[in-house]
Amino acid sequence: GKTCIVFDDIIDTAGTLTKTVEGLKRQGASRVLAAGVHGVLSGPAIERIEKSALEAVIFTNTTPVEEKCQQSSKLRALSVAPLLGEALLRIHENSSVSSLFV
Repeated sequence: GKTCIVFDDIIDTAGTLTKTVEGLKRQGASRVLAAGVHGVLSGPAIERIEKSALEAVIFTNTTPVEEKCQQSSKLRALSVAPLLGEALLRIHENSSVSSLFV
Protein backbone atom coordinates (compact mmCIF):
# COMPACT_ATOMS: atom_id res chain seq x y z
CA GLY A 1 0.00 0.00 0.00
CA LYS A 2 3.01 2.35 -0.25
CA THR A 3 4.27 4.66 -2.97
CA CYS A 4 7.68 3.52 -4.24
CA ILE A 5 10.28 5.54 -6.10
CA VAL A 6 12.95 3.69 -8.05
CA PHE A 7 16.22 5.57 -8.68
CA ASP A 8 18.66 4.64 -11.44
CA ASP A 9 21.64 6.23 -13.11
CA ILE A 10 20.90 5.22 -16.71
CA ILE A 11 17.53 4.15 -18.08
CA ASP A 12 18.50 2.45 -21.33
CA THR A 13 16.18 -0.36 -22.47
CA ALA A 14 14.11 -0.14 -19.26
CA GLY A 15 14.27 -3.91 -18.79
CA THR A 16 15.65 -3.82 -15.25
CA LEU A 17 13.40 -0.90 -14.37
CA THR A 18 10.18 -2.57 -15.48
CA LYS A 19 11.13 -5.88 -13.80
CA THR A 20 11.70 -3.93 -10.58
CA VAL A 21 8.28 -2.31 -10.96
CA GLU A 22 6.66 -5.74 -11.39
CA GLY A 23 8.34 -6.95 -8.19
CA LEU A 24 7.26 -3.90 -6.21
CA LYS A 25 3.66 -4.25 -7.39
CA ARG A 26 3.70 -7.97 -6.47
CA GLN A 27 4.82 -6.96 -2.99
CA GLY A 28 1.87 -4.57 -2.65
CA ALA A 29 3.12 -1.17 -3.82
CA SER A 30 0.19 1.08 -4.61
CA ARG A 31 2.15 3.48 -6.84
CA VAL A 32 5.56 3.24 -8.51
CA LEU A 33 7.50 6.16 -9.94
CA ALA A 34 11.03 6.23 -11.34
CA ALA A 35 13.82 8.76 -11.59
CA GLY A 36 17.03 8.50 -13.53
CA VAL A 37 19.96 10.69 -14.42
CA HIS A 38 20.30 9.74 -18.09
CA GLY A 39 17.21 8.81 -20.08
CA VAL A 40 18.84 6.94 -22.97
CA LEU A 41 15.59 5.05 -23.74
CA SER A 42 16.87 2.81 -26.52
CA GLY A 43 15.17 -0.08 -28.28
CA PRO A 44 12.00 -1.25 -26.51
CA ALA A 45 12.30 1.17 -23.57
CA ILE A 46 9.31 3.38 -24.30
CA GLU A 47 7.05 0.42 -25.12
CA ARG A 48 8.11 -1.33 -21.89
CA ILE A 49 7.46 1.79 -19.83
CA GLU A 50 4.06 2.29 -21.46
CA LYS A 51 3.00 -1.30 -20.72
CA SER A 52 4.29 -1.19 -17.15
CA ALA A 53 2.59 -0.07 -13.97
CA LEU A 54 4.94 2.91 -13.76
CA GLU A 55 3.07 6.12 -13.10
CA ALA A 56 5.88 8.44 -14.24
CA VAL A 57 9.56 8.39 -15.19
CA ILE A 58 11.61 11.52 -14.59
CA PHE A 59 15.16 12.03 -15.90
CA THR A 60 17.48 14.78 -17.05
CA ASN A 61 18.03 15.91 -20.61
CA THR A 62 21.71 14.94 -20.66
CA THR A 63 20.90 13.01 -23.85
CA PRO A 64 18.45 14.12 -26.59
CA VAL A 65 15.05 13.20 -25.13
CA GLU A 66 12.52 15.73 -26.42
CA GLU A 67 11.20 13.48 -29.20
CA LYS A 68 11.10 10.47 -26.87
CA CYS A 69 9.07 12.36 -24.28
CA GLN A 70 6.45 13.08 -26.92
CA GLN A 71 5.91 9.33 -27.32
CA SER A 72 4.69 8.74 -23.76
CA SER A 73 2.78 10.78 -21.23
CA LYS A 74 4.68 8.90 -18.50
CA LEU A 75 8.03 10.50 -19.45
CA ARG A 76 9.26 13.82 -18.02
CA ALA A 77 12.63 15.41 -18.72
CA LEU A 78 14.25 18.01 -16.49
CA SER A 79 16.74 20.45 -18.00
CA VAL A 80 20.31 20.48 -16.74
CA ALA A 81 20.91 23.87 -18.42
CA PRO A 82 20.53 26.00 -15.26
CA LEU A 83 22.95 23.77 -13.36
CA LEU A 84 25.52 23.76 -16.14
CA GLY A 85 25.16 27.52 -16.58
CA GLU A 86 25.74 28.12 -12.89
CA ALA A 87 28.74 25.79 -12.89
CA LEU A 88 30.29 27.67 -15.83
CA LEU A 89 29.68 31.02 -14.13
CA ARG A 90 31.33 29.78 -10.94
CA ILE A 91 34.32 28.47 -12.87
CA HIS A 92 34.64 31.83 -14.63
CA GLU A 93 34.42 33.67 -11.29
CA ASN A 94 36.82 31.20 -9.65
CA SER A 95 34.26 30.24 -7.01
CA SER A 96 33.14 26.88 -5.68
CA VAL A 97 31.47 24.43 -8.05
CA SER A 98 31.28 21.65 -5.47
CA SER A 99 28.98 23.76 -3.29
CA LEU A 100 26.32 23.31 -5.99
CA PHE A 101 26.10 19.68 -4.98
CA VAL A 102 26.52 19.85 -1.22
